[in-house]
Amino acid sequence: MGFFGRLATLIKSNLNDLISKSEDPAKMLNQIILDMNAQLVEVKKQVAVAIADQKRLERQWQGEKAVTDEWHKKAMLAVRAGDDELAKEALMRKKEHEQLAAGYEDQFKKQSQAVNQVKLALQALNNKIGEAKRKKDLLIARDNRAKAMEEIQKAMGKLSDTSAFDAFSRMEQKIEQREAEVEAQGELSEEYSGDILKNKFARLEMTAGADADLEALKREMGVTPPAAAPAAKTRVEESKAEEEMSEAEMAELEAALDDLKKREEMTKG
Repeated sequence: MGFFGRLATLIKSNLNDLISKSEDPAKMLNQIILDMNAQLVEVKKQVAVAIADQKRLERQWQGEKAVTDEWHKKAMLAVRAGDDELAKEALMRKKEHEQLAAGYEDQFKKQSQAVNQVKLALQALNNKIGEAKRKKDLLIARDNRAKAMEEIQKAMGKLSDTSAFDAFSRMEQKIEQREAEVEAQGELSEEYSGDILKNKFARLEMTAGADADLEALKREMGVTPPAAAPAAKTRVEESKAEEEMSEAEMAELEAALDDLKKREEMTKG
């Protein structure tokens, strides 16, 4: 696995660890950006080391080339001096440094290719981090919106729960029942402890009124003939009627009092 492959694995591992531990997406995204920047710094350090190695190999290559050229000049000098053996030794040394120069040149070229690749990868990583920074705020806004919608759905769910409304309806029915019971108790109390005679006369008047209304309706419909005008009563008849009325009222009053006493005795008993 190459350097950037190991880096990608490390970043992925760190991100998965953050995601598993974090419950706040905003904090998690900010931490991810921080970790990316930290990894970017490490990558830049590695790229700097690779570039330094490239420059070192280039210096070594150029140094061996310079030594090779120097031994070439020395071999030429020995030839001019007529010392072929010395010229051969110089050429042999030149050959050694040529081989070293070729090796350094090969390493330099390979290192140059690697440096170019890591520079491109570094630029791509830097671009991705920049994109992540730009998307971070959008992701946080989307998360906030999702949270708001979740709260709205919870509130709507509570509205669809009819238990509170059912309880309200039951309470209303209970109050209505209590009002009806109080009203009934008031009627009973008035009937048994109020003015019984007054109540009886009130019922009598209601009955008499209903009878009169019925007679009027029948006359209107022609079912019964119109009532004849009553004959004038004599003074004696009027006095007798008043006396009978007084006796009837007294009798009714006495009956009402007896009835009240009986009810009180039943209540006490």
